[in-house]
Amino acid sequence: MVHSDCRSRRALGDGSQFAVRTRRVSKKLRKIFLGKRRRPRESSELSTSGIHQAVLRAIATAHALPTSGDHLDVGSGTGELLRLVREHYPFASFGCDYTEKLLSVPGAKFHTVDLNREPLPYNDNRFALVTCVETVEHLENYREVIREIYRVLQPGGITVFSTPNILNLRSRFRYLSSGFYNLFGPLAPDESAVHTTRGHINPVSWFYLSHALRSAGFCNLKVNVDKYQRRSLLAFPFLIVPLRATNWLVYHRDKSTYGTLDDGNAWAVRTMNSPKLLLGRTLIVTAVKPA
Repeated sequence: MVHSDCRSRRALGDGSQFAVRTRRVSKKLRKIFLGKRRRPRESSELSTSGIHQAVLRAIATAHALPTSGDHLDVGSGTGELLRLVREHYPFASFGCDYTEKLLSVPGAKFHTVDLNREPLPYNDNRFALVTCVETVEHLENYREVIREIYRVLQPGGITVFSTPNILNLRSRFRYLSSGFYNLFGPLAPDESAVHTTRGHINPVSWFYLSHALRSAGFCNLKVNVDKYQRRSLLAFPFLIVPLRATNWLVYHRDKSTYGTLDDGNAWAVRTMNSPKLLLGRTLIVTAVKPA
């Protein structure tokens, strides 16, 4: 009986130690991928200076940027991007959003528009540059807004979009563990004033954003990111090989069995598992309206 009790206590001790180790590993993984819990921020705080600088770089390296004309910022918020573009380019700047209360840049030409229900209040072929920064994830029908941007953009004009990159490793791990992408989460029903998920209602991945742009008529798509995430960098060496192997199997199944891959979309699918998208925080996508 004594030996049996000792064995039982040792077994319980081993089980307890295993549980402690499991909790420690789980805690470390949560810190790596999900980070520390932070105070919820208002949606207007998300268009950070880093994202704005990445948008300016995208404009500077865009294909044949017009040298003059008007600039429209869709979902202009505080108007900070209007000010930055005006400092760097000889464009007259216009902004539109659901309210002018957020606007803090003096002298900006602004129109109030409900992007979920109303067309853009501008004539066809009006603007040389249209930016839409941290906005599509707030919209019920972002494809209609993309078609409207195509309409108001002049032939040869440039558009630049940004949106949270839900395909980075940190976001994929969060989706695997919770069912929600990074920067997205549970929404309160019938309550638009609650911003616990920073007002994000529509997670748009790189593939579907590129598909919407191509379907609207845009060409010369380029994708970049504002910066690499440290937590995604930590996971990258461990996950890149199984991700590439799994992606190879899925890619060839979609191509040979389902016939959903062709020369028009294969490049966008391959980009989904590129180091840039596996590590980047925010998508910066540039497109051109054909001349």
